Amino acid sequence: MADDLKNMEHNQDEVAFLEKELRHISGIIKQRGRQILNAYTITPPQFVALQWLFELGDMTIGDLSNKMYLAFSTTTDLIDRMEKSKLVQRVRDEQDRRVVRIHLLEEGERIIEEVIEKRQHYLDDVLNQFSAEEVLNLSSLLEKLHQEMKKN
Repeated sequence: MADDLKNMEHNQDEVAFLEKELRHISGIIKQRGRQILNAYTITPPQFVALQWLFELGDMTIGDLSNKMYLAFSTTTDLIDRMEKSKLVQRVRDEQDRRVVRIHLLEEGERIIEEVIEKRQHYLDDVLNQFSAEEVLNLSSLLEKLHQEMKKN
């Protein structure tokens, strides 16, 4: 029975509603994140770059460009500015000296941890309006949605 329900085509009004709500939630999170960033000397694209480096570790400019959906030259300029601010540094790969990886420095890590912590506090304040069960259900459903989206 559950499989029958799972395979049914979803009501287009429901799908449209979910898409709109997710888009609005994403916009609010982005706006709140930018308000938090105003207290720091980094730009929103620098924050995104720092976040990828924080989550995935050292990566090449090409890899970072792909993650950020930016042109290689744009990412190079971004890294140049971040290097001047002592947020990251270029490091030659030990195995292949032609490869240069971007390494997150202590100051970059400090900033990203502080900003993420402030974003989490904001979300925690919003979630205070939810029961513990609602938070668990939301977490589970968002994780499932994310996993399904990664497949496609």
